[in-house]
Amino acid sequence: METLFWSCLAGGILFAVVSVVLGDLVSHALDGLLDFLSVDFLKPMVIASAVTVFGGAGILLTHYTSWSNAAVVLIAAVLAIVIAALVFFFYVKPMNNSENSTAYSIRELSGRIGEVTIPIPESGFGEVMIKLGAGNTVHIASSLERCVLAAGTRIVVVDVHDGVLRVTKLDEKRGDVV
Repeated sequence: METLFWSCLAGGILFAVVSVVLGDLVSHALDGLLDFLSVDFLKPMVIASAVTVFGGAGILLTHYTSWSNAAVVLIAAVLAIVIAALVFFFYVKPMNNSENSTAYSIRELSGRIGEVTIPIPESGFGEVMIKLGAGNTVHIASSLERCVLAAGTRIVVVDVHDGVLRVTKLDEKRGDVV
């Protein structure tokens, strides 16, 4: 039984070392292979912590108590489940909730309000700045109605075509396009 406990402890420690040193390489190499583990409580970190605690608790209980093997396995398993639950609720779940992305699709810009930064000629291209989240993004734009839009003009994005924003002047009084 002690061999099982030592194997679990060594496997858990090895997993921790490999994931710290080679985590990104292994992650990219196995991309999509472990998608069946996408259930939150089956995350590799939770499983590895349970296996490691099971092995460590089993070794300690075997050496420092006179309990039977069945009692040691049962208590080590309970400790492993408790620690895995703590890892899940106090580390994995909060980290999943904290993931933010600043990525966006240019198609999401339709309907956004912005400002001309480089004047847009009748039949040419200029540049507009649009506020996204906590920052600003600058894109090439053309006038939808083929009219000159001076720098500083407030605009609304009507369409996106071939990576170019098609914009029109924002009517400040009504709050919609002219």
